[in-house]
Amino acid sequence: MSGTLYAYADGPLGRMLLVGHPGEDGRTVLASLSLPGQKGAAEAEDGWTLDPAAFTEITTQLGEYFAGRRDRFDVPCATGGTEFQRRVWRALEEIPYGTTVSYGEIARRVGSSGAGVRAVGTAIGRNPLLVVRPCHRVIGADGSLRGYAAGLDRKERLLGLEGALG
Repeated sequence: MSGTLYAYADGPLGRMLLVGHPGEDGRTVLASLSLPGQKGAAEAEDGWTLDPAAFTEITTQLGEYFAGRRDRFDVPCATGGTEFQRRVWRALEEIPYGTTVSYGEIARRVGSSGAGVRAVGTAIGRNPLLVVRPCHRVIGADGSLRGYAAGLDRKERLLGLEGALG
């Protein structure tokens, strides 16, 4: 089977839309994980194939994460984005579970400090893999919760789940 696959998975943040495609190794390559009401969320399109079984690996890992039994994901992910976005997204993947870093720190890590903080924030806001690529672990320099495409209440829930608050 080829083409775009999708499935829905229920979780504590609402009904998630998973989008991907078959990988060469038989695993599904995750291209998007969207939450209800998310800014810029993917929506199932005509011609896509509803295939929940193709997403068993990721839904199992999401269930383990939400139950507090997993601190990182091991699923193939589509690359997408610009070179700068990919650098920022790789930096997100290096933030340890249960910790937070500032937007400025991410900018420094990708060699874009100073005025580049705004560009980093924009790249983080375009992350298509919420939860899996942990953009929720990025906070303001003053420790405040800032910007999350799926809403600050969900960002706070994810950080609380990971024990990263307070």
